[in-house]
Amino acid sequence: MATVFLVEDDMRLSQLTADFLRNHDLTVRQFADGSNLLSHIREERPDILLLDVMLPGEDGFSLCRTVRREYDGPVLFLTARDTNFDQVLGLELGADDYVIKPVEPRVLLARINALLRRVQKDPAAKNHDQLQFGKLQIDRASRKVMLGQEAIQLTSHEFDLLWMLAENASELVEREKIYTELIGREYDGLDRSADVRISRLRKKLNDNQKNPQRIKTIWGKGFFFVADAWE
Repeated sequence: MATVFLVEDDMRLSQLTADFLRNHDLTVRQFADGSNLLSHIREERPDILLLDVMLPGEDGFSLCRTVRREYDGPVLFLTARDTNFDQVLGLELGADDYVIKPVEPRVLLARINALLRRVQKDPAAKNHDQLQFGKLQIDRASRKVMLGQEAIQLTSHEFDLLWMLAENASELVEREKIYTELIGREYDGLDRSADVRISRLRKKLNDNQKNPQRIKTIWGKGFFFVADAWE
């Protein structure tokens, strides 16, 4: 059973959410705030973290920034503020997804399961689940990325996005494919989630943000992983 950490200060909502998830074969640990959250994560290594944005004390954005230093599992924000700014900021801080409260419990469960499926390790994974382009090495079985001698720390969603791009090296990966297969929803023409994640990948992989040479944007269409740009 996957373990969910739920950080939500509304105790009634927290209990209703936890009960629903437990009824669908998930183990849930509830927290009313972010006090000692990182310590609990170190001890139990949850499979997914659900973070309310508006919390007493340290808010969800700050907590996400803190835990991302050590935790590479999925982070899903729960936010009552339906603004592009909040959503983009959450993604830039390392969240994998967000839902707007109030959320239908089955929708939340579907989002959680989608994130968990992406990070489950395939027990039959072989060594051929590796890609290498010059100094860049990507290992799908261990979900590790090396750039030269440097280990690149990616979130679960960043890794999946990089693998999708690299697996289709020198080919256009359309936005619609990223949204439907990785993000889990249709692209509406306005959602910037993919752009934010691409920007984070470029930064971590030492690509030029203003004039990218390794992961290029094909405006109006999608993204292009340059196979010979990793020497």
